[in-house]
Amino acid sequence: MKSYELTIAGLTRLLPLVDIGNHLAVANFTLLGDAELTTTSAQQLVGQLPPVDYLVTADAKGIPLAHELARLLLQPTYIVARQSKKAYMKEPLTLAHTDLTLDGRDAQLIKDKRVILVDDIISTGESLNNLEQLVTLAGATVITRVAILAEGYAAKRKDIIYLEKLPIFDTL
Repeated sequence: MKSYELTIAGLTRLLPLVDIGNHLAVANFTLLGDAELTTTSAQQLVGQLPPVDYLVTADAKGIPLAHELARLLLQPTYIVARQSKKAYMKEPLTLAHTDLTLDGRDAQLIKDKRVILVDDIISTGESLNNLEQLVTLAGATVITRVAILAEGYAAKRKDIIYLEKLPIFDTL
C-alpha cells in the first residue's frame, strides 16, 4: 500500500493513501487514539487562537483536539454537536438539512457568545459549514476555525488556522 509521510509539530506519521475515485487519492489521517499528536498539535495551535468563550466541535474526530485545546486554554467546557438527536437531550437544536444536533443546554450556553470551530482536518469544508450554520442558529458568533490539517483547496482558505497542508494525490 502506498503511503505519505507527514510531519506535524515535529512528529512524523506515515499515512496510508486511499483511492477516492476519479484517479485521486487522499492520505488517511486519524487523530483518534493518537494522544501524542493531539497534545503536541494543541500546544502548537493554542498560541494562534484569539480569545473566545467556547470551543465547538462535531462528533467525533475533532473531540480530542477540542478537549486538549480547552484544557490548555483553561476552559472548563467545550461543546460537541452530535451526529443525531440523543435521548438525553433537552430541547435539542438540529440543523434542518442534516442530523447535526446540539443539546438545548449547549445551545443556550453559546447563545450570544464567541466560539471557535474545531476539527481534525478541513477538506471540502462541508462538515465545518454545517457546524457553523448550527452554532449560528443557536445565536453564537464564529470567530475562527481551527484544525490540525488543511487538505487540498482548504489550504488556500484565509479563514482557518491549521498546522500543515495535506495534498490530494493523482493516481495516474
